[in-house]
Amino acid sequence: MAKAKVQPDDEAANEAVAAAFRRQIRFWLIAAVFFAAFLYLFSDILLPFVAGMALAYFLDPVADRLQRLGLSRVMATVVILVCFIIVLTLALVVLIPVLASQMADFAVKVPGYLERLQQLVTNFNPQWLEQRFGVDAAELREGLSSLLSSGFGFVSTVFQSIWSSGVALFSIASLFIITPVVAFYMLLDWDRMVSVVDSWVPRDHVETVRRIAIDINTATAGFVRGQGTLCLVLGVLYAIGLTLVGLNFGILIGMFAGLISFIPYVGSLVGLVLSVGVAFVQFWPDWPWVVAVACVFFVGQFIEGNILQPRLVGKSVGLHPVWLMFALFAFGALFGFVGLLIAVPAAAAIAVLVRFAISRYLESPLYKGHRDEPAIKAARGGKADA
Repeated sequence: MAKAKVQPDDEAANEAVAAAFRRQIRFWLIAAVFFAAFLYLFSDILLPFVAGMALAYFLDPVADRLQRLGLSRVMATVVILVCFIIVLTLALVVLIPVLASQMADFAVKVPGYLERLQQLVTNFNPQWLEQRFGVDAAELREGLSSLLSSGFGFVSTVFQSIWSSGVALFSIASLFIITPVVAFYMLLDWDRMVSVVDSWVPRDHVETVRRIAIDINTATAGFVRGQGTLCLVLGVLYAIGLTLVGLNFGILIGMFAGLISFIPYVGSLVGLVLSVGVAFVQFWPDWPWVVAVACVFFVGQFIEGNILQPRLVGKSVGLHPVWLMFALFAFGALFGFVGLLIAVPAAAAIAVLVRFAISRYLESPLYKGHRDEPAIKAARGGKADA
């Protein structure tokens, strides 16, 4: 009797756990759908608010440090935002005109650069190319022309898109007015908001939710704070190095390569190909200058891997480059520029949630099945007989 009674009780308990799990899944799926719908419907007006929240999240550790030094939260917030606005204004006044000039000049000179680079490669030694590789110089010229046109056309499109987006951003008065206000209040109340959200979590699951939140914050902080700072530093280093070497469009190529360095190896590789291509056209046959241009990126990679990466990013949870690029394309296509702003933290959060879901699945009866049923029955039988 006891044996028969234990089994229905266990089955009822397992069914109750499964039902609760299904309710949780439905709740979070519905919440995700509502969140995506909200972003889609209001994506046109969310930019200053999302930018303000991102700025507050980025600067929250600085505010905490100033508090530890003796400032109140209000004073720390005021000091941080005033300093940030001053630095941003100076950067826009000094940097934007230079980048605009170099971008316009680059767009004008691209056809001539393509033609010159094509001539340098195909006229190097046509007979040697044909003897060694069996490649006809005329066919190589046509193929290389098509390849270079496609490649530089893509880069030019990217530059134009970035510039047009930048012009659209900075022509919107609300971005300058609303973003600092949102950032101020978010930064001022950041710790209190975290505590309030924590108080809303069901007490039965609060430890699990806190652990997931910590993992998401670690992954997001590594990219938004650490990798973001790393990209800015690399952009400045590349721009200064290429400008000192004397490369045309050095600031433009260096900043572009640095800002896309959040995708591992892509930023440095794109910058290296662009800068070496321009260097061949500009400096050849003075090949030492071409080598010097390449060395700027090799030195930048050494500094990134051995100094900047360990200090700024550390051992935070990383994202696979393919997943990161997919997230950027997907969120950008769905939500526009707002989607690009939230793509990286959203990708980090989704990656943490997927790892958590997989770990729960591997511990569930759905994965393990009934392979332990004989041992369980034996244990139940022993208890019942006892």
